[in-house]
Amino acid sequence: MNRITLEPGKRGGRPCIRGLRITVYDVLSMLSSGMSQQEIQDDFPELTSEDILAVLAYAADREHQVVSLRAQ
Repeated sequence: MNRITLEPGKRGGRPCIRGLRITVYDVLSMLSSGMSQQEIQDDFPELTSEDILAVLAYAADREHQVVSLRAQ
């Protein structure tokens, strides 16, 4: 998880990868649109396989922390 960084003022304070201007959302969006890990790395050669796995781990951890609300 040390690959995901938060810096005020960079990309609106959104979580980024290793201080780059590529956000967790950017990578998740590319993956959800059907891009493969290799296609993402071809477009962004500064990203490693470990970076993409860190994005998925970060997203899974955030999802796990979401509090469920019951409808009343």
